[in-house]
Amino acid sequence: MQSELLTGLAPIIGARPRILLLGSMPGAASLTEQRYYAHPRNLFWPFMQQLFAIPVELEYRQRCQLLTEQGIALWDVIAHCERPGSLDSAIKKSSVICNTIPQLLEAQPQILKICFNGSKAAEEFKRHLLPLIKHRTDIEYFQLPSSSPAHASQSKEAKLELWARALLE
Repeated sequence: MQSELLTGLAPIIGARPRILLLGSMPGAASLTEQRYYAHPRNLFWPFMQQLFAIPVELEYRQRCQLLTEQGIALWDVIAHCERPGSLDSAIKKSSVICNTIPQLLEAQPQILKICFNGSKAAEEFKRHLLPLIKHRTDIEYFQLPSSSPAHASQSKEAKLELWARALLE
């Protein structure tokens, strides 16, 4: 059975991002709503409230605006893939087409930190994109525990501590 080819979301990039936060591919709820981290149990926006005082109850566009004012850009490693459901583990490897992150980094040389929301984002980045940006030795990389409700092996507090360390230091 072949699943349909999914298309991710456009990047959210402010005037001068310094941190690029990369997910793998938006889940079904995010794709349906065309909003990053739309699943009600995803911890991403609650973490942004804790770390940057961005209220979760604000309208989505306002939250994104406040996030970019903090110097954070949002995107995903994967632009297109086949995946039944929302789990990263269901992504069909041979279907992965990545976003143009090397071009983004070329256009935004002040991005010096890339944070991965979960292991799948880091794995696909390493596999497909890292060889294309090896010359950018000034970039720091941080693999964060996924904010997805499907990844509950760590407590919310432990995850938040790691997110704070990567985004605030």
